Amino acid sequence: MKVIESERLILRTWEESDAQAYWQINQDSKVTEYLLGPLSMEQVHTFIKSCQQCFEENGFCLFAAELKETHELIGFIGLWVPQFEADFMPTVEIGWRLGSQYWGKGYAIEGAKAVMDFGFNQCGLKEIVSFTVPANQRSIRVMEKLGMQHDAKDVFAHPKVPADHPLLMHVLYRMRATPDSYMIKG
Repeated sequence: MKVIESERLILRTWEESDAQAYWQINQDSKVTEYLLGPLSMEQVHTFIKSCQQCFEENGFCLFAAELKETHELIGFIGLWVPQFEADFMPTVEIGWRLGSQYWGKGYAIEGAKAVMDFGFNQCGLKEIVSFTVPANQRSIRVMEKLGMQHDAKDVFAHPKVPADHPLLMHVLYRMRATPDSYMIKG
């Protein structure tokens, strides 16, 4: 089901038929560089079911992102309720993961702007966060282009990453709704 539309993207709920294309995206070492590794097909099916459940419960999820022109699945862009304990919880996270062949074309920013608008104006969220490892400069640039802010104290050890893993430490960015509602322009 189509939920959000931007100039070039359709952000929609997931279908089981998306599994193969999403699995393929997650086999690319560039895509999984800052993750704990590529996803198995079982993990992809679990992810899709989790997104479907999140949408049923919250009216949002990490939406399947497809190109309007070709209807090709390019990854996800959406909102998520993180499933771990941290001092900034409870919260809603904005996230994106696109196939590397779609990087550098502005899709992440375009989709994320539409998702931020949806989250604040349609879902009534008061704050949206995003986080990644400090080395993931591509994602950090997206967060900054969205107007998200990072405070030096907002660094945390991700509880789902092994304590001795190089990807343990994450930086947290935040965006709060304004009283006049939220709309990213441009």
